[in-house]
Amino acid sequence: MPSRLPIQDIFAGLVTSIGTAIRYWFHYTLVAFAWLGVVPLTACRIYKCLFTGSVSSLLTLPLDILSTENLLADCLQGCFVVTCTLCAFISLVWLREQIVHGGAPQWLEQNQQQPLNGVGQQNEAQAVVNGGVENAVLDQPANPAAENVVVGENPEIQEEQVDEEEEDNEDEEDAVVEDAADANNGAQDDMNWNALEWDRAAEELTWERMLGLDGSLVFLEHVFWVVSLNTLFILVFAFCPYHIGHFSIVGLGFEEYVQASHFEGLITTIVGYVLLAVTLIVCHGLAALVKFQRSRRLLGVCYIVVKVSLLVVVEIGVFPLICGWWLDICSLEMFDATLKDRELSFQSAPGTTMFLHWLVGMVYVFYFASFILLLREVLRPGVLWFLRNLNDPDFNPVQEMIHLPIYRHLRRFILSVIVFGSIVLLMLWLPIRIIKYLLPNFLPYNVMLYSDAPVSELSLELLLLQVVLPALLEQGHTRQWLKGLVRAWTVTAGYLLDLHSYLLGDQEENENNANQQPNNQHARNNNAIPVVGEGLHAAHQAILQQGGPVGFQPYRRPLKFPLRIFLLIVFMCITLLIASLICLTLPVLMFSVFAGRWLMSFWTGTAKIHELYTAACGLYVCWLTIRAVTVLVAWMPQGRRVIFQKVKEWSLMIMKTLIVAILLAGVVPLLLGLLFELVIVAPLRVPLDQTPLFYPWQDWALGVLHAKIIAAITLMGPQWWLKTVIEQVYANGIRNIDLHFIIRKLAAPVISVLLLSLCVPYIIASGVVPLLGVTAEMQNLVQRRIYPFLLMVVVLMGILSFQVRQFKRLYEHIKNDKYLVGQRLVNYERKSGKPGTSTTPPQSSQE
Repeated sequence: MPSRLPIQDIFAGLVTSIGTAIRYWFHYTLVAFAWLGVVPLTACRIYKCLFTGSVSSLLTLPLDILSTENLLADCLQGCFVVTCTLCAFISLVWLREQIVHGGAPQWLEQNQQQPLNGVGQQNEAQAVVNGGVENAVLDQPANPAAENVVVGENPEIQEEQVDEEEEDNEDEEDAVVEDAADANNGAQDDMNWNALEWDRAAEELTWERMLGLDGSLVFLEHVFWVVSLNTLFILVFAFCPYHIGHFSIVGLGFEEYVQASHFEGLITTIVGYVLLAVTLIVCHGLAALVKFQRSRRLLGVCYIVVKVSLLVVVEIGVFPLICGWWLDICSLEMFDATLKDRELSFQSAPGTTMFLHWLVGMVYVFYFASFILLLREVLRPGVLWFLRNLNDPDFNPVQEMIHLPIYRHLRRFILSVIVFGSIVLLMLWLPIRIIKYLLPNFLPYNVMLYSDAPVSELSLELLLLQVVLPALLEQGHTRQWLKGLVRAWTVTAGYLLDLHSYLLGDQEENENNANQQPNNQHARNNNAIPVVGEGLHAAHQAILQQGGPVGFQPYRRPLKFPLRIFLLIVFMCITLLIASLICLTLPVLMFSVFAGRWLMSFWTGTAKIHELYTAACGLYVCWLTIRAVTVLVAWMPQGRRVIFQKVKEWSLMIMKTLIVAILLAGVVPLLLGLLFELVIVAPLRVPLDQTPLFYPWQDWALGVLHAKIIAAITLMGPQWWLKTVIEQVYANGIRNIDLHFIIRKLAAPVISVLLLSLCVPYIIASGVVPLLGVTAEMQNLVQRRIYPFLLMVVVLMGILSFQVRQFKRLYEHIKNDKYLVGQRLVNYERKSGKPGTSTTPPQSSQE
């Protein structure tokens, strides 16, 4: 091998590499054109063609697909259509898995032979008991004896229904034995598959092979199937329901009302799905009458698909939207708004308005569910038996959508709307009315959408998002405080109404639970006086847990129990009203708004500021005060010396934290934002004949965002000194903060680099260039363009260094391809005078 490669070898290797790169570039361009161009564009054009409603559009569909008009908009819309079809396909497959593993509903299997596997029998028995128990729950009598009988009635209900199913099956077999056998075989074929074949197909088909990233052209077939699948799903799941709903709405004369809603397509499609579900269930009943088992099962499965889809839309879309609008309506007086204002905003931007109300409703539902989970931690297991436990591993909402009838879902939806709406009235509308009556000048809040203050709203929003909300939403202390308040209220209400055993359970049993757990069932069976409450709630818990009454504790039932429960509900409503009025509205909001306005006046003067910022500032001060008081109360039992020691330690830690915050959250973001302003913003926004103005608060706000982004990218990137230092600072935390390490390893290098980046160009432009005797225009040009010019120089140097490294790798690759014969592993040995140890590695590395 020569000491240096010949020029012709380097040139040949370079040409080969360029040819390979060009080939891959053509292939990946074809892949991107197929998946990002052909598939979305075809889906969009077919979608528009189907919904045009004319025969001429069908005839001109090939020419419309090849049209070059509105390519970008059609591609983006086609991507949305393809995403919807893929989500629909994945949802269908997942729903099929739910039906296979969870079992079909009882009404779908009642005329067929029962499956032989135990899983199906268990699921059907569970569905039977669920139906019996929930109906018994809703029709629960006030008689205690009837409540205790419920557990004994459930097996009888199950046995009666199973006997009726067996009698129906015997009659069915006597009538049409062959049809039933064919139907069962068809059902088995539909519900089972060969797992080996699917595994083999999954091993052969990978993401690279399916998308065409492996270099083959097999993906063209996949593109064809995806286009066909999109067309099929658009035709079946969009075209047919829309036209069914459209014809029905036109026939009923509701077309004007639907058009006034600004969501004509969505409402028409939902109406079409509802009518399609009714048609499917009617056809299913007719097929059951004429003993068409295959058709009956197919229609039933289609009805389940439509039913689950509509329930998902109602649960995730309609219910949060109702909650959001109800919250807005009940809080109109807080912001000095009217329904006419909301109507005008809806008319101007219907999509944005509906999305914002849906988002507010989703947040409300989420926090309500979180509060219910907190109540389950405080109350006795079994008190909230009528609410679904989201933490229950056996809770599966999709299985409930599949098995429970539609009228029970409707009843549950109406009950949820009543409960959520009543809570909003109780905790929002009524306190606002009381405040306006008692303090007329306190409301409304200033919620202007513009700012006439000299401070930038971006800085305030950044302060709100980065400082205030993380502290207020801290899960540890806030959750513990709320849990303590709930426990105190529960204990008080329990002793006032003699419902302590019902709400919290017996303390003696809780204390001896660990010792008496193996003997609980024996003690319950031998108890002469039946413990009231084990019947209905224990059965409910047994069904959920697939066993005994796990997680249920018995309680002592006092006299006049229904009256005490009614008084408990009244007391709860009064408490919620007083809590919303006093704890949230008067002290917190008043202090936060007044204190926030007072604090913000030092910053902004007499200018008006959005009340969200003043309330956030005041709430943060309240949070800091309460947190300090709770810490001092926790230190009180330890003595004065310990308190002084703790105060000394915390004062030192706070001083260190303030120094670090000034450096890393003040100086570094300010320098970074100013550098970004000089390099990017000022050259693009300010002409050369104008003087740029710099706002430190805006530069600091942008610098904080840029610093967070750079820190996140650094932590996700490869290992280097900055990543190591940031990880070490995170690992130490605030309690073990090392001021010397942070200043020496993090703050000083970063600030030095930023100061050099700011000062060196300024010194060159203002100190060196005037000495060269150039004109004033040239000096101005240099001063305004030196920062982006130096950025371009740094980027070019980085690109050149990267290309040099790539050329060295290419050089080694060419040399190895031409001259390398083989490689041999040689043990590393230190030089110890053995002959051949120093000459063996060079001889074996390359031959």
